[in-house]
Amino acid sequence: MTLDEFESARDNGAPIDMLEAYFSAHGWTYEKVGEDEIIASMDGSWTKYELRAVWREDDRVLQFLALPDIKAIPEKRGPLYETLGLINEQLWLGHFELWSSSGIILFRHAVLLEGQDDYSLSLEQAELLVETAIDECERFYPVFQFVLWGGKSPQEAIAAALIETRGEA
Repeated sequence: MTLDEFESARDNGAPIDMLEAYFSAHGWTYEKVGEDEIIASMDGSWTKYELRAVWREDDRVLQFLALPDIKAIPEKRGPLYETLGLINEQLWLGHFELWSSSGIILFRHAVLLEGQDDYSLSLEQAELLVETAIDECERFYPVFQFVLWGGKSPQEAIAAALIETRGEA
């Protein structure tokens, strides 16, 4: 399926199947893990991302994770928890987490498919789910790098990474 064919197909589908079609249309590598999970990978502008979706039919929730290739060393976890708090205050959908067992930083959000008889996912929902995760990871990736490797405080890292330019050079 091409991206154009996918975008013209506005039918709803089973959540994992819709994401499979979305990943395929973008040419991303993916693998279904049973009927309720899919894992994909894609290259962003900063790093490679693992995208993971898990469908919880009992709860009617599709959870979506984006894992940028960032791992926190134990010495930097304190400043990273502060960084996560400051970043998460700015987010409308989803949040960043630091998994304590592995030091992995990830972005997580979910969609509740309650109230639909077939618990289907629309193209618009699939796009919002995936694009929000990738956009937020791309937006905040430099912040994490400044804290981890640049020696900046969380406040300095956010200020340095999120400078808004105006006009044209």
